[in-house]
Amino acid sequence: MKKNKKSCDLKSCFMCRLAIDDWKHSIDLNRKNIVFKKGEQIIREGDPVNGIYFVHNGKVKVHKKWGEKEIIIRFANNGDIIGHRGLGTHNSIFPISATALETTTICFIELDFFLSTLKVNTDLTYQLMLFFADELKESESKMLNLAHMMVKGRIILAILKLEAQFGTNEAGFIDINLSRQSLADFAGTTYETVFRILNELSLQNLIITKGRAIHIKEHEELKKLIDGAL
Repeated sequence: MKKNKKSCDLKSCFMCRLAIDDWKHSIDLNRKNIVFKKGEQIIREGDPVNGIYFVHNGKVKVHKKWGEKEIIIRFANNGDIIGHRGLGTHNSIFPISATALETTTICFIELDFFLSTLKVNTDLTYQLMLFFADELKESESKMLNLAHMMVKGRIILAILKLEAQFGTNEAGFIDINLSRQSLADFAGTTYETVFRILNELSLQNLIITKGRAIHIKEHEELKKLIDGAL
């Protein structure tokens, strides 16, 4: 982890996109840009909330302990906010952890200044409220899927969501370097199950795998399998 003051452009992240122009000078004075290496923890579950983090460049997994296991709640990339789940009224602690999946530049804003920013920038506050609502719906949907959807459907849904968020590279593979264990943690299953299901989908010529990389060949056929897994 190292500081890098020059990386942020005051335009790209969730906060800067929505803040009024007159407030951006204050953001510039209060921001701290920090570079995290792959595997470094940005936020640790249980630590007191000292501020809010925005991804300037890179990829991050947001995860939480679940008994002896871990679940990945979501992924964040360029411009996304992380650490907002720790916002609250009294003795707030982070209920999640966040870890860099690759070299990632983070813009850190101390909590007091962020709360002042919300009071001044009404559009930011409104959009953050909508973001919380969408995230709550997504969390509820994921819990229902864990309870009612067969594991094959959950794995396929996870792959489709990753492609929707990160897009594909020039070779057509989903543009995130994700281990099979991380995919299992995101889908709420085990490494062995992910390995088996991906092999099945490859044999059916619905996807192509190359190392960690996944290329989706038949989107509609995969969606039909999800419908059948409900």
